[in-house]
Amino acid sequence: MPPPSSPRAAIRDFFAVVRHSSREQVIGALLAILSTIIIIILFLVDPQINTAPPATIVYVEQYGPERTDADIKRDQAKDQAERDAYKEAKKKQFQEIEKKLGM
Repeated sequence: MPPPSSPRAAIRDFFAVVRHSSREQVIGALLAILSTIIIIILFLVDPQINTAPPATIVYVEQYGPERTDADIKRDQAKDQAERDAYKEAKKKQFQEIEKKLGM
């Protein structure tokens, strides 16, 4: 094994090889180096794009201490009725699509 060389010697050797190479070899080497640099840049930039979750807004209802259990149960029943109506509407939409597609 030859002894390790310094970076300056390696760069001098590289330029000596490039100087004595044909034009096609230089263009090929530059394209290879350029494509490698582009791939490395893409690997470094890609993890930083679209990684943060979108901001979500949460609305909270503030209830007073005078709220009774009956009020809570009434609100829960109303919310459940809204959810059931939404599910039923979605179910009807899917049934209409099913009829249109002949399933």
